Amino acid sequence: MSLGEPLPARRDDDPFMNAAMGIAARWGEVLGPEKLEVALKALEPELKREHQFRLRRLEAKEAEAERQAAAAQAEAERAAREVIEKRHHMHRIATLVAGMVASLTMLGGGLYIAPHNAWLAAGLCGPSLLALVKIFVLQRSDDGDMRAAERTARDAANAASASSAGPPVV
Repeated sequence: MSLGEPLPARRDDDPFMNAAMGIAARWGEVLGPEKLEVALKALEPELKREHQFRLRRLEAKEAEAERQAAAAQAEAERAAREVIEKRHHMHRIATLVAGMVASLTMLGGGLYIAPHNAWLAAGLCGPSLLALVKIFVLQRSDDGDMRAAERTARDAANAASASSAGPPVV
């Protein structure tokens, strides 16, 4: 296609392109093909600069959108971490309260039964109470705790059976 031929009609609905094509057609009529070619060659560096500027602006917008997406993701992760930490804290507090209630109940029961049965009171207030508190407060249990609680329970059962048998018959 040479400069003397009419420009083909554009079918897209872009008003800027339609306006530009109209202006180019009018320039071609007024200036003539040789002058139009010289004018377009002089205009080309300016158009390239504008194109580069638009590309850089678009890249900057894309980079900003990526930064915002990364910041939003980091914020979502931080919020999720906070929710998990809050749930863990509430679980820890509930465990401490349950341990306190169980320990006070065992201690109160041991003190209530102490005048009547000292061995049972020792079983409730001794190593088993300490093992229970250790499980609830420290959230761990050692084998030595369980062995001590077992030994105390066995000693209490032996003492209870010996005292219920009564005095020896002579």
